[in-house]
Amino acid sequence: MKEFERKQLLERVNREAATVGADIPDAIDVQGEEIDLRDFVFEIKRRDTIPSGERERVERAKKNLRRERLQRLQRIEDGEISYEKGEELAESIVGIDRALNALEQLRPVDLEREADVQEAADRKRWMKFLKQALGREGAGGSGRRP
Repeated sequence: MKEFERKQLLERVNREAATVGADIPDAIDVQGEEIDLRDFVFEIKRRDTIPSGERERVERAKKNLRRERLQRLQRIEDGEISYEKGEELAESIVGIDRALNALEQLRPVDLEREADVQEAADRKRWMKFLKQALGREGAGGSGRRP
């Protein structure tokens, strides 16, 4: 591959809007293991949040994808590869970036903590209602009438 072709490919994968319109690859070989990447991303994304049981799996997948992206990028930067192989690597890097963007947009959910917060808020509203109903709103919380 010629130097200007290498620079062109590197610019393409590092461009801010490189993932716009890009597809997530159906499957990708990551660390010697084939992953059904598109199915995995859509399965997780369909939930809109990451359940606590899946959080570790998603974080591990993101870490492996970042590592694989870096290795592929280094092959373009350093390796003696053909332009066609460089194009293939660049396309796969953009697909990995697209998958990472989709996974990064998910927000983790700690259901236990959320339930505790909701229960505390419900308890507070209930106590306020009872104080108002019993005419003890200004009693300072002692439960006794002035």
